[in-house]
Amino acid sequence: MRKTSLFILWLAVGVFPAWAQTGASLSGVVTDQTGVVLRGAAVTIKSVDTGATRTIASDGAGRFQAYGLSPGRFEIRAAKQGFADETRTGITLAVGQDATVEIKMQRSAPDACASGHEFATTDCTLTWHGITLYGAYDVGVGWVSHGLPENGYNYEGESLVNRNGYQHRFVVAPNNLQQTGFGIRGKEEFLPGWSVVFNASTGINPQSGLLANASKTDIINNGLPRASYSIAIDGARAGQPFNDEYYGGISSAHFGTLTFGRQRSLGTDAMLLYDPAGGAYAFSYIGYNGTMAGGGDTEDSRWDGAVKYHLTLGPVHFGAMYKFADGSAGCYSASSSWTATSCTPEAAHNNAWGFDLGGDSGKFSADFVFQHYNQAISVLNPLLGPQSPSAPYQSTTDSINTNPINGRPGLGPNLIDPNDTVYGIVTDNNAVMVAAKYKSDPFKFFAGYEYIWQNNPSNPLGVGASDQGGYFMSGVEDNNLDSEKLLNIWWTGVKYTYRSKTDFTLAWYQQRQNDFRVPQTCSASAGFRSSCAGTLNEGSFYVDRHFTKRFDGFAGIAYSYVSGGLAIAIPHGPGVPYYSNNNCAPTVGGRFAF
Repeated sequence: MRKTSLFILWLAVGVFPAWAQTGASLSGVVTDQTGVVLRGAAVTIKSVDTGATRTIASDGAGRFQAYGLSPGRFEIRAAKQGFADETRTGITLAVGQDATVEIKMQRSAPDACASGHEFATTDCTLTWHGITLYGAYDVGVGWVSHGLPENGYNYEGESLVNRNGYQHRFVVAPNNLQQTGFGIRGKEEFLPGWSVVFNASTGINPQSGLLANASKTDIINNGLPRASYSIAIDGARAGQPFNDEYYGGISSAHFGTLTFGRQRSLGTDAMLLYDPAGGAYAFSYIGYNGTMAGGGDTEDSRWDGAVKYHLTLGPVHFGAMYKFADGSAGCYSASSSWTATSCTPEAAHNNAWGFDLGGDSGKFSADFVFQHYNQAISVLNPLLGPQSPSAPYQSTTDSINTNPINGRPGLGPNLIDPNDTVYGIVTDNNAVMVAAKYKSDPFKFFAGYEYIWQNNPSNPLGVGASDQGGYFMSGVEDNNLDSEKLLNIWWTGVKYTYRSKTDFTLAWYQQRQNDFRVPQTCSASAGFRSSCAGTLNEGSFYVDRHFTKRFDGFAGIAYSYVSGGLAIAIPHGPGVPYYSNNNCAPTVGGRFAF
């Protein structure tokens, strides 16, 4: 017995020190993408050199740890029900090394629906052979203190203060939390780790069934007296068959995703991620008005003919985007009596580019976005209509040369027919945005800021230039800015989730512009112009109750008001003020999403 004890002691003294000198260890924490630790994840550690494996379950704090590993190359694979498997490769352990590996797991897509009952009561997907049909129907009723009649092309409701709004009324409120519409997307692997991806989606006015069409809301008001307008807006959705996105590309598990087509801008992606209201038209200024998302212009919240690249490396992600120039740039001439034969064609220079850099650290995430867009177009009001009995046509002009273009100078009809056309201003835009959010259950905190600077375009557009959705401009302002225009947009908010099914959201938004008028004679006594300094503010509060995985009901209120130069309705006019500088808009509705 004594000899046996001495032998064991010899092993403890001799063998254990040898293990301590040569054994290595691996440890880490398993979390989801929001930083919440995951218990019970199966972590498999595999030696690339020998093929030996060891599987460990993460504990209540999400931790895993493995001792006594032989030096060499390893890979780690984490698996858990409801999450996509996550693999870490390229791990090399030296003698006695203690290495730490952090693992973030993505929630896996829901299973495909097997029945109508399952579709109605769960979050299963309508997926066949890698292709998924998705969509939403969102509609409600609201009251506005200063609003306008609705029309079948509008898709944003009337929650925000409107330059032409003048009358309190009850309205049908479309697309309050989410755009009504549908789409198809797919991801199909063609080589290990490589997939073809595509997406095609569109937005619809839920009460009329018409495609969302901001340009048409202006066009149907062309020539009418201002007091006879229905709601008129500007936006990137202009009646295209797929007015949200339409793109295709390839995706790699290691090298990122590259796509081409009509795509949301990087600013729009960031807005949807960091807006406390998630871009809700009824309760979010930066969702309703795309100035922030488009880097200075609401039409540029989506880019046509654009290449987009995304790459995620651990907690860090990077995005880049480039838009190719396209469309017609119209024409203009220095002559006071220009015609179709003397009009000089212009070339489109409406290319754009941007990048995004962001990351996650536990419960905190942040992004930095830069965007530049040439020849950005803002359509701000319907055409004014016939100006006098002696000139029974809407003059089609370019601000570089304000003479109308006529078949017979001063007498004939317009060479550019104003029917079905828009009038807008053109600028070159730059924007820098930083945004962040922090999650501390049951709260989520949001904040963001964007700085935008705009100048008259270095390459002017001419009359007849093309705009969103194939529409043309019969009036163009290339020199609208007396000097550089500067915008500051900031927002903040908090979301509180009660018992997982009810969200309470409080948000505040503000936009400020500088005094870019020359000479700077802006005051209440001297009179304001749209080139004077001004502010727009909006505050909102709403409750969203999830009855099932797909159906929720909501109720809330938004209040917005403008002052100074931002309370002037028609930028190219003589300083026409808003009918009312504020709007109060309570809304109640429901949403079904699939």
